[in-house]
Amino acid sequence: MKRKQQSYYKLEIKCVPSHQMKNKHKKISSLLLCLFFFGGFFQAQVINKTDSNRVKPQDTLVIDSGKKDSLQIFKPTIFDYTYKTQFSEKKIFDTVFTQDKTFIFSQYNNKDNFGKIQFANTGSGFQDLVFEVDTEQNLTLLPKKKSFFIVGINDIRYYDVKSPTTSFIYHNAYNGGAALQTTYTQNVGKNFNFAVEYMGLRSLGFYQNSLASSNNVIFSGHYFSRNKKYEAYAHYIHQNINNQENGGISDVDLFLNGNTNFDNRLNLPVNLTASDSRFAYRRYYFSHQFRPFASEKFPFKIRHTIFHQGNKYYYTQNSVEPYYFDNPSELIDYPSSSKKYSENLSNTVSVLFDTENFKLDGGVRHQLIKLGIGDVLPNSLNIPQELSENRIGAVGNLQIKLWNQLEVNSNLEISSGKAFGSYIRSQNLLKFEPIKDYFVNAKVNFQSSSPSFNLLMNPSVYRKYNFFLANPKNETTTQIGGDVNLKWFQSKLSANYFRIDNYTYLDANALPQQSSNSLNISQIGGEATFSYGKFHLNPKVLFQSALSNKDLFPMPNFVGRANLFYQTKAFKKAAEIQAGVKIYYFTKFASRAYFPVLNEFILPNADSFDIGGQPIADVYFNMKVKRMFFFIEAQHLNTTFMKNKSFTAPNYPIYDFRVNIGIVWYLFS
Repeated sequence: MKRKQQSYYKLEIKCVPSHQMKNKHKKISSLLLCLFFFGGFFQAQVINKTDSNRVKPQDTLVIDSGKKDSLQIFKPTIFDYTYKTQFSEKKIFDTVFTQDKTFIFSQYNNKDNFGKIQFANTGSGFQDLVFEVDTEQNLTLLPKKKSFFIVGINDIRYYDVKSPTTSFIYHNAYNGGAALQTTYTQNVGKNFNFAVEYMGLRSLGFYQNSLASSNNVIFSGHYFSRNKKYEAYAHYIHQNINNQENGGISDVDLFLNGNTNFDNRLNLPVNLTASDSRFAYRRYYFSHQFRPFASEKFPFKIRHTIFHQGNKYYYTQNSVEPYYFDNPSELIDYPSSSKKYSENLSNTVSVLFDTENFKLDGGVRHQLIKLGIGDVLPNSLNIPQELSENRIGAVGNLQIKLWNQLEVNSNLEISSGKAFGSYIRSQNLLKFEPIKDYFVNAKVNFQSSSPSFNLLMNPSVYRKYNFFLANPKNETTTQIGGDVNLKWFQSKLSANYFRIDNYTYLDANALPQQSSNSLNISQIGGEATFSYGKFHLNPKVLFQSALSNKDLFPMPNFVGRANLFYQTKAFKKAAEIQAGVKIYYFTKFASRAYFPVLNEFILPNADSFDIGGQPIADVYFNMKVKRMFFFIEAQHLNTTFMKNKSFTAPNYPIYDFRVNIGIVWYLFS
């Protein structure tokens, strides 16, 4: 889609006013000097005001006033407002009204959550319907249901803006409350940018004891010296994810039988009434690099990176819950509330060879990693209070670009320690364009690591939920796959194969187990967009199957969605609208159950049942006015004329019909 160029403010600069010149020669000389100086300073292209279509996208627009004086007007365009992560290319603020935004800004975590199914309250997480590797869980404590809004190191944005910039993202919540994410960023001179980001969420939910309340704050900065020999990135993030835990509804028949007494979902009894879970995530990060040689013949840099990350998980109860035990002998002498934590202090020194088309870096890394629990457990359980180790390892990265048609990107990290064993992670991506406008992305990833720290140990007042997985084998995952992007119908075909050895999971009793046989999963999917005039159809499908050990990771064989919409300009082209219907569907399968104590999913037990096989239909009307977007959805509309039989997990129904509102607003001062 061709991007429309936009402008936001103007800056008037008078170099030498003409009435102060004593003669024509001085006037012309001063004007030429002024144009040369500021033309180089802004790296702008001077054009006639009638030729704006000739402006290069990366240039700041300079408009000739058409008068014989020294007045010039500098108008930054959208291409002057960019962001990047530390190791990515720059991207502009995306203010184009594309079809994918209806899937992104209708979700509280502002991501396209295809392959997931949301719980009945915003901020309460999802269940994965599709297998994927979450690298944020490597060598750290991160419960699965708390992971969907985590902002990792490679997710932090560093900005470069020509004027102070603010963005707002708003979502209404369930039964009261809201979610608001705001960002303020500003350049101080040309070489330094800082940003402050805040997110706050509070949603009561439609069921008893299901309140979700979360917040995070991010401070980030990016600096480079005038000669570009020195560059630094820094950020701080503090994030809290808090949820009341109700254990699901206690009698599913009351939900399904259509009794009008339970149309108000607060009337449905739930399994837990005095429990909640909290996750705190904090990181300090600083990375800087220096180029010691000025000559381009020696494009070497030295990089140093240090960060400290702490994760804390609390399962809090006002009192023990009868749902978890039958008699007092099943309890131990331990506080009703429990705590787990992990820490990672990482220090890395690397040497880089950095050119435009070839980048190679390698370095050494030291890590101090800890995993522990709050209160000491009775000695009879043989569960340590803390595990800690010093790890030594190496890191490397290779990037190659050839002929603007082929790109190779490889990352490697190796480390070893006594408490958590060896760690190997290799990511390899090949991008190429065999035919013009047809792109292929191929990847081979390998990872061998300790199982998720949340599955290594757990303290609990309930005797049966205390465990320590001593000397676990490394969980090894091999991924081979890729995708092909075709010019026809903006289509994309993808395929992935996973082999997971020593797959670590929670059995039906919520205890960790490791499989002696490999888990093999295949995935094939595709997406396309068909258009007729202003009408568009965008279907996306994924077929998957566990080729072996399918009982260890229950999954639907098919996940699909379709988006049929109409898009046009409106109100004398002052606005743009989208209106359509979205349908989400996955086949019935024997779902895993959600286990609140660990915030993880366990294999089906006696109380579990199949979920899926029910469509989820949304009707929406979206509108863009300048740089403000409105997203209005009638979610799960089909429950207004048919009974809601859809579940996220056994005993956890999907939300009923509701009106979902999202607002996105960019302010370029």
